[in-house]
Amino acid sequence: MQKKLDKRFFLVREDVLPEAMQKTLQAKEMIERGKVLSVWDAVNKAGLSRSAFYKYRDTVFPFHSVVKERIITLFFHLEDRSGTLSELLQIVASSGCNVLTIHQTIPLQGKANVTLSLNTGDMQIDMNEFIHRLKSLEFVDKVEILGSGA
Repeated sequence: MQKKLDKRFFLVREDVLPEAMQKTLQAKEMIERGKVLSVWDAVNKAGLSRSAFYKYRDTVFPFHSVVKERIITLFFHLEDRSGTLSELLQIVASSGCNVLTIHQTIPLQGKANVTLSLNTGDMQIDMNEFIHRLKSLEFVDKVEILGSGA
């Protein structure tokens, strides 16, 4: 039997989490962002029982809240169009990230790969919102987090 202090952690996609865990994450986010005044308000808005909230609140966390490192490396698969890298970097800068390295491949068949290493220490939005903004650019085919570190 595993000791209580030897807890193991797993990175799991949101869509496979049980509904109670997903709603706990929603409630925690409402509380963190000041959208509600109390736990009671948060669980009511999320459609969750207080007992389920208290059961999971200290055991389920969004990826970005656990990753405290300041450096992240992102991989992009982009359409080869004029100004795409500039527009991508504008989103990075407006989010408060500092570019440490840029590597861009020569475009082949209308596509190019870009790898960015970013310092996220002064980032003004959470990581999920940041990735969502990058993925929503019409010329971005794919965004992957390759790694993070101190």
